[in-house]
Amino acid sequence: MRRKTIYSILIALCIVGFWLFENFYTQDTYSDPEGGGLKTEIPPTWMPKSTTGAVVEHSYYTLSYNEPYEQAEWVAYLLKKSHLTQDDRERPFFIEDPKVKTKSADWRNYKGSGYDRGHLCPAGDRRFSEQAYNETFYTSNISPQDRDFNAGVWNRLELQIRAWARRYGELFIVTGGVLEPGLKEIGEEGVDVPKFYYKVIARGNPDEPEVLAFLLPGRESSRPLSHFMVTVDEVEKRTEIDFFKALTDDVETDLERNIRADAWKF
Repeated sequence: MRRKTIYSILIALCIVGFWLFENFYTQDTYSDPEGGGLKTEIPPTWMPKSTTGAVVEHSYYTLSYNEPYEQAEWVAYLLKKSHLTQDDRERPFFIEDPKVKTKSADWRNYKGSGYDRGHLCPAGDRRFSEQAYNETFYTSNISPQDRDFNAGVWNRLELQIRAWARRYGELFIVTGGVLEPGLKEIGEEGVDVPKFYYKVIARGNPDEPEVLAFLLPGRESSRPLSHFMVTVDEVEKRTEIDFFKALTDDVETDLERNIRADAWKF
């Protein structure tokens, strides 16, 4: 009888311990504590404007956090041909971003929601370094995505971008969900579920780059990626974000009002 009581107590303690770990434990940081790691420097003329002022710089990507929507309004990063390795990385925990002053959304908001924790800067683009890979698992770098969309057309676009990086050597990507009033929310913190997602891609001369933009509804589609190409002006109109704000006015105007798909091989 006494032995059974001890076993029951041990089982209860294990259950409580597991529950506490699942609901309260998070690792502290994936960032380089010394700040001495390699960094991916983005040309200043390519950086978008933050509408919130909450810009966070990690070693391998930069983001602008939008607290009312509990996610980044944009994540910007470089993708080089040398980044595209097949290194086998162990997936870490999703954790809150220690550099977001207002605290990024807890990953538990996504539990039971029916939505994927969709990466903005893809983990697959950062296999070349353990730190670079782990940094993509900050919750500031994820957004609620329909599972079929995340694994489908969104993944196809990410694969196409990697193909361009192999062809052209280096790309700049800025991406995020379209954050607008009236969106569905999930979790206790009210993480908004975007209806549309965008990617703006640039390459070449920092002062006069080749640019391509995509705007995708957040649901699966079998349409070709070219169907989702839009002008940068269209993305700016939907997001109220100013892209390529540091370019000269005439260059910025020309880049943002035209779709120059002929400069990109599909």
